[in-house]
Amino acid sequence: MSPPVSRPRPGCYRFEVYPPGTLRLDRVDLRTKLDPDIDYDRELTSLQRELLKLQIKTFQKNRRAIIAFEGWDAAGKGGAIKRLTQDMDPRGYKVWPISAPRDEEVRQHYLWRFWHRVPEKGEIAIFDRTWYGRVLVERIEKFATKEEWRRAYDEIDAFEKTLTDDGIPIAKFFLHIDRKTQLERFLDREHDPMKRYKITKDDWRNRKKWKDYEDAIQDMFDRTHRPDAPWHAISATDKKFARLEVLRACVKLLK
Repeated sequence: MSPPVSRPRPGCYRFEVYPPGTLRLDRVDLRTKLDPDIDYDRELTSLQRELLKLQIKTFQKNRRAIIAFEGWDAAGKGGAIKRLTQDMDPRGYKVWPISAPRDEEVRQHYLWRFWHRVPEKGEIAIFDRTWYGRVLVERIEKFATKEEWRRAYDEIDAFEKTLTDDGIPIAKFFLHIDRKTQLERFLDREHDPMKRYKITKDDWRNRKKWKDYEDAIQDMFDRTHRPDAPWHAISATDKKFARLEVLRACVKLLK
């Protein structure tokens, strides 16, 4: 029997990816702060009102959208999501906090649980961590084999392209901070009874593998930064700056 030969097939699923290095983690200026001439509270309120209008429009026109958040521990994902949804109608969006898969989810393909969270018509789905865990924490902690996380880039690109081709716009945010800022926020959480629940042993363990995560994040950008679902790498050293940047990008997404 002759060995199998790989041949291109008509209609084979294709997706366009920006050239490697188009978006670089080490080029995000972590010194960036909110312009002192900008009234943060006024700008925040204005953007939140605009987002409510766009959410209503999304509902009325049976549109859908996905807003996905990744970032370092303590980078401010929760705070950004809180400001993003503050004035939205809670009936028109869902926030999905993603953690380790449960027993039922472990038995399925890793994308299975995300397909179940794709937004309904008229709805916005917001992910606090995402399917990119496959090529980040699962890669670094060896929960996925090298073969599994390497093929995941194409699987994720195809997953997202399926959604964007179906009319679901996607915005992906990576909130970036440095190790010093993270340490300060970790210690603040440990000493604040109202924040202590946010810090775990896993956070401290992951911190020790900072360089490994930097490499994995850059690979993620190089393989999955696409015109139809771009990454937004945002300096989050200044939380107010990061929050406004996220809201501005979401306004553009929903228009």
